[in-house]
Amino acid sequence: MPYQCLTTRRERSVEYLTLNGPDVRDAFNDELIAELADWTVRIKQEGGRDGVRVAVLAGAGKAFCAGADLAWMAKAVHFTEDDNVRDAMAAARMFSALDTLPVPLVARVHGAAIGGGAGLAAVCDVVVAEDETVFGFTEVKLGILPAVISPFVVAKIGRSAARELFLTGTRFPAVRAREVGLVHAMVPSSDLDRTVAHYVQELLTAGPEAVASAKALIAQVWALPVQETPSITARAIAARRVSAEGQEGLTAFLQKRKPSWSA
Repeated sequence: MPYQCLTTRRERSVEYLTLNGPDVRDAFNDELIAELADWTVRIKQEGGRDGVRVAVLAGAGKAFCAGADLAWMAKAVHFTEDDNVRDAMAAARMFSALDTLPVPLVARVHGAAIGGGAGLAAVCDVVVAEDETVFGFTEVKLGILPAVISPFVVAKIGRSAARELFLTGTRFPAVRAREVGLVHAMVPSSDLDRTVAHYVQELLTAGPEAVASAKALIAQVWALPVQETPSITARAIAARRVSAEGQEGLTAFLQKRKPSWSA
């Protein structure tokens, strides 16, 4: 389907997805949420060795994503509680779909990532941020909560940082975002695209099925007590070792050649 709030570009096995609302600093509204949800369905169908192997998420204009669109917020002021539940559930499903995307999602962040925009960064597997980017979970300043994004953000930055940043609603720089684990690489604007390209290339040298399995494994074991994980992890590695991709990777290593999927 043609998108109104997104642009997409495919280069071989890499999908470039851009939030395309520069006039509102790529802020969220119900249409953008619906389009992002639709995009995740398409990528899940097309992902894998012969389809999309890496996706890069960026924002058009001066910001990555500055939170909620003011026009959308003005409309939401008149929602009933049930209306708000339906609205929030649509956003929650969209964030969950991005979080569980079976292909790695790399964020190219610049300008500002506020509220839901910082939540977008939290559901990305690798986050590369321009060093002048401003982040913030500013919802409490408006008397509301970063509720929908909270599971993904707390998983990324931990309870301690969430207590500071959720409760104060303060805006914070990229260096702080990197300290708490929201950002993985912080670079000058001149190095932003080069660093994103480096991560994309690294991801393309990994087995696409192994990458999807690794992402799923992280979600499965991260909050479990260690004593509950052996059967999960043993079965996970055993399945990969006997898979066609695992056999190819191990054989290629022993034969000192690149595996068939390597870019």
